[in-house]
Amino acid sequence: MSAVTGTEGRRPVTSRGGRVRQSWRDSVIVAQRNLIRMTRIPEIVLFGLIQPVMFVVLFTYVFGGSLKVGGSTSSEAYKNFLMAGIFAQTVTFSTAGAGAGIAEDMHKGLIDRFRALPMARGAVLTGRTLADLVQTALTVMILAAVALLLGWRVGTNGDTDPLRVAAGFGLLLLCGYAFTWIGALIGLSVRSPEAATNGGLIWLFPVTFISNAFVDPANMTPWLRHIAEWNPFSAIVQACRVLWANPGQSTSDAWPMQHPVWASLIYSVAIIVLFRTLSVRKYRSATV
Repeated sequence: MSAVTGTEGRRPVTSRGGRVRQSWRDSVIVAQRNLIRMTRIPEIVLFGLIQPVMFVVLFTYVFGGSLKVGGSTSSEAYKNFLMAGIFAQTVTFSTAGAGAGIAEDMHKGLIDRFRALPMARGAVLTGRTLADLVQTALTVMILAAVALLLGWRVGTNGDTDPLRVAAGFGLLLLCGYAFTWIGALIGLSVRSPEAATNGGLIWLFPVTFISNAFVDPANMTPWLRHIAEWNPFSAIVQACRVLWANPGQSTSDAWPMQHPVWASLIYSVAIIVLFRTLSVRKYRSATV
């Protein structure tokens, strides 16, 4: 808290540019506070990494030999098909952690202490989501290393453009950041961290499983296939497979499947704008 209390006594900023700079500075300070807290509790990153690694191992070796990818039931083909879904699932599941963290801060009265300081209202939530983004990026980096050790590869014959690979990871982090704002709204709307965790997970399972992450939607019933094809989660998975040249790229005529990169960008920006607005509004009313 020492870094945050340094904002006391600051003069009010009236110009628009000054307010933006103040909001950014406050957000960075709050993000630093949360990152310091994360370094003191390394189990947060450890437990966040165990789950996706378990999914990789279980899906690859339990289901890999029975699911077809491009007409092949090879576990190697399914492994390369699977990883885009596992990466996307990992970044979206950060929603639950973001919601629980904000709910815990509210439960302990920390949000009220922040509110008593001369700082931008939205900075508390922006700082928290930025810290969660850093944690998500670290988890994705470690997961990528584990996936490479397990045999995941990008491209065909090693001819994939490194910039396209990096773009895939960039889209993943943007999507993860967007979903943390959903978690922020959930955390501000419940009364305990436990409720925030449950509320953050209960809707994530249908979003991630009614998608192209683990199976080809072409094998689903028609009404379920249409939901999967227009699911924002499916767009990011499809975009990663396209950018990484992994197998299982959808041939659906649905617009998000034909233009997954643009669809991922549009979905992510729309979620950020909508849920940041709702979260800041909820923050103001919840802490009055």
